[in-house]
Amino acid sequence: MRVGVMGGTFDPIHLGHLVTAEAVRHRFGLEQVVFVPTGRPPHKRESDVSNAEHRYVMTFLAVVGNPQFSVSRIEIDRLGYSYTFDTMLALGEVYGAGCELYFITGADVMRDIHTWHRAEGLLTLCHFVAASRPGYTLSDYIAQTNLEKFRGSGHIHLLEVPAMAISSTDLRRRVRMGEPIRYLVPEAVENYIREHRLYLEGSCSEKKP
Repeated sequence: MRVGVMGGTFDPIHLGHLVTAEAVRHRFGLEQVVFVPTGRPPHKRESDVSNAEHRYVMTFLAVVGNPQFSVSRIEIDRLGYSYTFDTMLALGEVYGAGCELYFITGADVMRDIHTWHRAEGLLTLCHFVAASRPGYTLSDYIAQTNLEKFRGSGHIHLLEVPAMAISSTDLRRRVRMGEPIRYLVPEAVENYIREHRLYLEGSCSEKKP
């Protein structure tokens, strides 16, 4: 059994995330992809991330129509910081020893992964699939880390996904500036952002839904 685990703040989740998850699912023959919204990310200030419940609901709305996609609250419900190593260890226990886990994220994360909690241990727990915008190579990212010894291990993969050009940061800016985000996020997510007035100056982004 092969299961993908897509981590991120999903603030908000957008079509680039969904296209990437589907591309990785197809490329590596995954039976399902579990989206894991971050709880308390150690590399970001809490004030820079919207309320976890908003992010969870938006992720749920985005994936509910795909039976091969699901959402986990494992990090949102965990006390303290959300470390990917702990999450993959826990999910490995859930799915059992016969399951191969594929952690999916943006390739730009490769520049910082060596700073993650137990980074080398993480790469022994799962495959690491780095989704990249066209034009970048795996060597570009590995060269900026101390993970060179994992180059030939078969545990780090790079997959070009044009939709990775969409970014949550730009979407938040668009909402704040009154620019359209239609066709960049699922319609249900767009409606949720509008209903709860997320990402506006003085909005209720930090409040629970």
